[in-house]
Amino acid sequence: MKRFVCQSALFMLSGLVAVSAAWSQAAPDTGAVDLFQLPSLEGWEVTDFGGQGEVEVAGDSVVILHAGNPMTGITWTKDFPLINYEVSLEAKRAGGGDFFSTITFPVRDSHASLVVGGWGGGIVGISSINGFDASENSTSTYMQFERDRWYSIRLRVTEDSIRAWIDDEPVVDFEIGQNELDIRVEVSANRPFGISTYATTGHLRNLKLRRIRR
Repeated sequence: MKRFVCQSALFMLSGLVAVSAAWSQAAPDTGAVDLFQLPSLEGWEVTDFGGQGEVEVAGDSVVILHAGNPMTGITWTKDFPLINYEVSLEAKRAGGGDFFSTITFPVRDSHASLVVGGWGGGIVGISSINGFDASENSTSTYMQFERDRWYSIRLRVTEDSIRAWIDDEPVVDFEIGQNELDIRVEVSANRPFGISTYATTGHLRNLKLRRIRR
């Protein structure tokens, strides 16, 4: 296994990310870019949360975020779209009992986070909307996440909406409108785009980005 503290980098062109039947009227896209250049972590740095755990690459396919005190994460260091894009990845909780693949992402001149398995292990939703966290706004839902099981996560951000799927099941369908988006201060170091865990070991693989034509 390789351990990383800081890396810099480049994108690599890959195949298209599959679109589920749900919301199948999605706009055409420009093709997928693979954000993991494994077994290196080019283009990423370990997020300086303070108390973060180690970040490792297992073999040539999996990034491991070891449990931190309390958080561990990785942050993208290169250009990232502000709107009209989709990211997808696979993630699993390998230890701990809180969020294991929370995604912090840009929405025009703001940021938000897709929380996956927070607040004791099961909350999914967007933080924050009009000052309310994923545990207390309209996007909040509960899922039972199994230990050591891979989950497919997809997040789509457009001018009008934020949508997310887990294992091709819709979990977030939020119309932005005049709502105010923001993030919790704890994940501010994950901007503009990053993934984090909370007192939990998370495994990540197959992270892809595609831009959406409008």
